[in-house]
Amino acid sequence: MRISSSRRRRRRSKQKERDEVGELLKKSWYHLRLSVRHPSRVPTWDAIVLTAASPDQARLYDWQLNRAKRMGRISPSTLTLSVPDPDGHRIGSGAATLNAIHALAAHYKDQVATTENNNSFGYSMQHQNSNNDVPLTPMVSFMAKKHILLLHAGGDSKRVPWANPMGKVFLPLPYLAADDPDGPVPLLFDHILAIASCARQAFKNEGGLFIMTGDVLPCFDASTMVLPEDTSCIITVPITLDIASNHGVIVASQSGITTKNCAVSLVDNLLQKPSVDELVENNAILDDGRTLLDTGIIAVRGQAWVELVKLSCSCQPMILELLKSRKEMSLYEDLVAAWVPAKHEWLQQRPLGEELVSRLGKQKMFSYCAYDLSFLHFGTSSEVLDHLSGFGSGLVGRRHLCSIPATTVSDIAASAVVLSSKIAPGVSVGEDSLIYDSSISNGIQIGSQSIVVGIHVPGDKGGLVEDSFRLMIPDRHCLWEVPLVGCTDRVIVYCGLHDNPKNSLSRNGTFCGKPWKKVFLDLGIQESDLWSSTALQDRCLWNAKIFPVLPYFEMLTLATWLMGLSDQKTNYLLPLWKNASRFSLEELHRSIDFTRMCIGSSNHQADLAAGIAKACIHYGMLGRNLSQLCEEILQREVSGVEICKDFLDLCPKLQEQNSKILPRSRAYQVQVDLLRACSDEATASELEHKVWAAVADETASAVRYGFKEHLLESPTDTSSPAFQKNKFDNCGGQFFHPRKVKVELPVRVDFVGGWSDTPPWSLERAGCVLNMAISLEGSLPIGTIIQTKETAGVLINDDAGNQLHVEDLTSIASPFDSNDPFRLVKSALLVTGIIHDNILASMGLHIRTWANVPRGSGLGTSSILAAAVVKGLLQITDGDESNENVARLVLVLEQLMGTGGGWQDQIGGLYPGIKYTASFPGIPLRLQVIPLLASPQLILELQQRLLVVFTGQVRVYPLRSHSYRICLSNIFCYITVYLNCCCAFYMLVKYCVSWLAFFMHLIKNC
Repeated sequence: MRISSSRRRRRRSKQKERDEVGELLKKSWYHLRLSVRHPSRVPTWDAIVLTAASPDQARLYDWQLNRAKRMGRISPSTLTLSVPDPDGHRIGSGAATLNAIHALAAHYKDQVATTENNNSFGYSMQHQNSNNDVPLTPMVSFMAKKHILLLHAGGDSKRVPWANPMGKVFLPLPYLAADDPDGPVPLLFDHILAIASCARQAFKNEGGLFIMTGDVLPCFDASTMVLPEDTSCIITVPITLDIASNHGVIVASQSGITTKNCAVSLVDNLLQKPSVDELVENNAILDDGRTLLDTGIIAVRGQAWVELVKLSCSCQPMILELLKSRKEMSLYEDLVAAWVPAKHEWLQQRPLGEELVSRLGKQKMFSYCAYDLSFLHFGTSSEVLDHLSGFGSGLVGRRHLCSIPATTVSDIAASAVVLSSKIAPGVSVGEDSLIYDSSISNGIQIGSQSIVVGIHVPGDKGGLVEDSFRLMIPDRHCLWEVPLVGCTDRVIVYCGLHDNPKNSLSRNGTFCGKPWKKVFLDLGIQESDLWSSTALQDRCLWNAKIFPVLPYFEMLTLATWLMGLSDQKTNYLLPLWKNASRFSLEELHRSIDFTRMCIGSSNHQADLAAGIAKACIHYGMLGRNLSQLCEEILQREVSGVEICKDFLDLCPKLQEQNSKILPRSRAYQVQVDLLRACSDEATASELEHKVWAAVADETASAVRYGFKEHLLESPTDTSSPAFQKNKFDNCGGQFFHPRKVKVELPVRVDFVGGWSDTPPWSLERAGCVLNMAISLEGSLPIGTIIQTKETAGVLINDDAGNQLHVEDLTSIASPFDSNDPFRLVKSALLVTGIIHDNILASMGLHIRTWANVPRGSGLGTSSILAAAVVKGLLQITDGDESNENVARLVLVLEQLMGTGGGWQDQIGGLYPGIKYTASFPGIPLRLQVIPLLASPQLILELQQRLLVVFTGQVRVYPLRSHSYRICLSNIFCYITVYLNCCCAFYMLVKYCVSWLAFFMHLIKNC
């Protein structure tokens, strides 16, 4: 029983950690999107710099950075730069850091020169360094104010060889992919950007450098970091001693600042892959038996940043010396050691160590220990699969932008991850396997825990279906293709999941999961076939010339043979393999045709997106995000536009076939998206008016049966039965009896769930919102007074001094001018039926409105004012003034006005207190309002302590012509997050009211 309970606790602990990581990533992505769209409000990085192993890899990274900008991952105002090691010669991560900062400074050189010239300083000789280096004094002043994200991504990725072509930092990581089903496959790089966007907040307005590594996703709330000023700071996390033996360890001072979530201490020492004895000897073991892991994340601020910029701007002689001596400078051993006095003696014996100590040694380094940091390392192929099938399995989108056959003609495991791939019938994929950026033809069997990347197997051999090639990939294997410079065909590469290409023959090296001796024995090959007898390197998989360059199906045949699966005779395959031109992983890494690889990947993803869009138009209900799919299709340049034009031609036929069930607004919006993809902006803008008109019609239909038709009818005659039924009860009409109503309402504060209440979303899917009604300065700020008058017509006054008298009520009709200050009241007269039913045939109305709230304050003012007017009109005409009916009518009113609002604002004002509201599509649209009861003490505390401040920044809703597109293109990305957060927030409020009261009590006592 104890064992069972222990297991349950462990499972709950892991589940809790997964949930926390999921929520943290969602928050980080939300922050990233805000920083990209509104960098003036949510600061973003001034520059993002990636290090690369070679100029070719740097060009690939530039392509990926441009992709990230195109997809909204990086702000247009952010400078992006990829900096290779000089001429592709390795200089180490420390020297690469200096080289990257130097390259960035060189990029800013013209901008600095312009600034200096404008300030009448110029570039005098005293500002110049030797060797034509970057001007120092003005450049340092300029760079000191910049916020730079530096990502080290220039490694060989030997332990993840299939990620070598793309760069390990750009490997697929489909966490939260389901939140954006028609967007691109999320990459490790994208998630790193999300975490880093929060880290930018920790720098505030002080410039600095934030360094991260391309094989680690550090899941923590970086916005809460406390970074010491004028120094460097390394991010650490407590780990067990067994893990520490394979990583860098930080020895932190016993003194420092410790809180519940973090600890900030001076760094006393640095250890590399220490044994337990070394940890004990250096006092590196914490009180709980763990030690501090170096996460590879470093923040440099203030004076420490200034000194690092000075060193970087004059680093070229140092780099030339490293190249000449063929030595490297490590970031985590050499450069960081300059900030740790205990390492100075050791560092001075290292290459350029004396200069590092001299230039940087005056500054200190601190450790910021984040207790809640989850350290997701992608250092090996098995770790990648572990993060997809183990710890992060609940976050993974297992099918994304892919074409998969029916389950009756294929066998694809539910746990398999298929991303940006097309799979033909007759294919099987085992459990927990990853298929990415591939086209898999029939007859291919992929085992469990296998990785297939960039494979494009032709549909048949020689054009004959009966001659189709059959390939089986065993469990725990990796298979990928590499385009080579100067080679027409792509080279097929493979290895075992757990193969370590760095392990030599003498250190238990393996190939396809088998020891080399077993490989030699089974295949009949010799060591001399793989390695030159004169080579000085260790003999390992990394430098084994094992991968042949042959026609495609011959390479597949040899792949089957080398993986130990072929039953063909060795006397045929062995000579074929020996006589072929062969490459090692190392040679392949240096010979990748990155340009061809990028074009091929773009075209493949464009074809997939086109296939999905075509199926959506032909067979579906246009529920996909065509705008995003078109962005992928357009990567095919000229042919992409032609594809979009072909889709556009299908739209009229689609509307005819599905007119009874397909929402017209959705059909129009698809045409708008396709028109924009075809660069026909003028026609798209014209059609957007139809989109909005259709949304208004559909919203009116959702209020109740026949309401839309009633709304569109001409006003009835005064002698009609409808008029006789609905006119005021005025004692047979012989005497005028004045009536007067007054409606006052609060404003609302929205906690979570906004946009899920907005048409067309709320007409087709459930929505939920948590908000609270509040008064301002002790009074209800929004209201109306409506009274009858003997003379005909309607007199309207507002609190801005505007006045209008309408004699001919038939002149009130939509659409309304967006500048008409009375369109709200006019729309209310329409939706309540007063005009259409000729209720005012023998009398008039005087309507006065006010809203003692700043315009654009974001408190739901216009919708709540509309609710007040609608409620008042229904009261004075003895109509259905129930809050639910008023809320639905205001929903229609918003569409008539063209503002495109939902139901949450009027709900917030009509219902008192805190409430959780859910809507359910149907006719009528159902609204369920659940009040959350708070204790009198909590209400009192909120009344005394809730402060609402108007910043002066006016919140403006998007123009109506863009609102629908925002709903479909953006809401779909966030709505799942909103709904989950809303439900979670509801439960939090429901069960934590007493805790909140206690918290308020503590604040009061403080």
